[in-house]
Amino acid sequence: MKVLLIGSGGREHALAWKLRQSPLLTALYAAPGNPGIAEEATLVSLDIDNHDAVIAFCKETAIEFVVVGPEAPLVAGIADRLREAGIAVFGPSKAAAQLEGSKGFTKDICARYNIPTGAYRRFSDAASARAYVEAEGAPIVIKADGLAAGKGVTVAMTVDEALAAIDDCFAGAFGAAGAEVVIEAFLDGEEASFFCITDGKAALPLASAQDHKRVGDGDTGPNTGGMGAYSPAPVMTDEMIARTMAEIIEPTIAGMADSGHPFSGVLFAGVMITAKGPELIEYNVRFGDPECQVLMMRLKSDLLPILHAAATGRLADMAAEWRDDAALTVVVASKGYPAAYDKGQPIAGLPADTERAKVFHAGTALKDGKLVATGGRVLNVTALGTSVKDARDAAYEAVAAVRFENGFTRSDIGWRAIDRQ
Repeated sequence: MKVLLIGSGGREHALAWKLRQSPLLTALYAAPGNPGIAEEATLVSLDIDNHDAVIAFCKETAIEFVVVGPEAPLVAGIADRLREAGIAVFGPSKAAAQLEGSKGFTKDICARYNIPTGAYRRFSDAASARAYVEAEGAPIVIKADGLAAGKGVTVAMTVDEALAAIDDCFAGAFGAAGAEVVIEAFLDGEEASFFCITDGKAALPLASAQDHKRVGDGDTGPNTGGMGAYSPAPVMTDEMIARTMAEIIEPTIAGMADSGHPFSGVLFAGVMITAKGPELIEYNVRFGDPECQVLMMRLKSDLLPILHAAATGRLADMAAEWRDDAALTVVVASKGYPAAYDKGQPIAGLPADTERAKVFHAGTALKDGKLVATGGRVLNVTALGTSVKDARDAAYEAVAAVRFENGFTRSDIGWRAIDRQ
C-alpha cells in the first residue's frame, strides 16, 4: 500500500516510524516532514494547505491511503476533499473536526447527549465574560474557542488571572481562535489522556497516557503543547476505562452520528478523574503530541491495517495488542518556550536508536547539512522500561547525551505514576 503521511512534528515522526514497520506498506511519503521523518519516508515538498496540490500528488503517485497527523488540516477540511477525490483518508470530516476546532461546539455536544463535563458558558465579548467570572469566582477555566496550539487554555486560580486571560483572548493573543471564549467550571482531580479509534460506528480503545502540560517542574508555569508523557496512566484503571468508554466515548460517537457529523479517526479525550468519575475536559481529533510517541513505542500490532480499517468502515474486526512495558517521553524544548524563542540553534550528540530508546524529531531542520532547532518543542526522547520509573531513567539517560545549548527539559516527567509506585 502506498501511503502519504501529512505533518512535520514529533507525532508524525512516531507515526512514520510505526507505519514503516508494516509488511503491507510498499511506499511511504510525508509532507512536509522533518529530518527524522526523512529516515522513514520520502519527503515531498507539498503545501498541505493547498488541497488541490495534495490531491494531484496522490493521483500522480497512485497514493492509496492518506494519514493526517495534525489538527489544522482536518479542521480546514482536507479529509473531505480527499474522500471526494476517491482517496481513503484517516481523519474526520471538517464538520466532525469541530470537536477540536471549537470548544464551544464540543461543550454543546456534551450538553445535548449527557456526556459528563464541567458546567460552561460561551461568550463573544469581554464585558459579559468578565462579569460572569466576577460572579462565579475562582478557580475557573478560560478557553479560547478555536485552535491555539495547546496554549489557549488558562486554569485560573484567582479572579484576576481569569480576567487577564479573557482580556488576552479578546485582544488577539490567539488570533481568530480567541474571538469566542468558553468559560467552564474547574474540575478537581487527576487528568489523563484516553485514545479511541473509530470508523463512526465501531470503537477500538487504545492505551491510556498522561502528559505534562505545564512548562515547569512541579506542574508550574504556563500551559504548553506538552513537555512529556508516559503510558500507561495508572489512574486509568480498568473501571475508569470502562466508564470512559460507556459514559464519554460511546455517547460521543452516537451523538456525532445523530447530529449528522459521523466521526471517523482518533478521538483523543482529555479526561479528569474526579470524585464522581471521569469527566471530559476537551476533545482532540488526532493523536496527542507527545502522547502518540509513547503509544507507538508500546503498540505491538501493525498500525497500518488498523488506521485503514477505520478509514474504510471495517474497524469492528480489528484489535490492538500492547507491550506490557511502560513508555515515557521527555520533550527537549527551546529556551523561552512557550513564549518567544530563538531558531536555528545547532543540535548534536543524538543517541543512536536502540530497542529500548528512540529520539523522535519534533521541531528540527537541516541547515548546511547540520541539524538545527526550528520549533519550540524540538526533540522527543522516548524510552521503554519495566515500569514508568525504569522508562524515565532510560529516557533521561538518553537526554543527557544530547548537545543543545539552547534546550531545556522538565526534570520530573512521570512523577505522578512514580509516586504511586
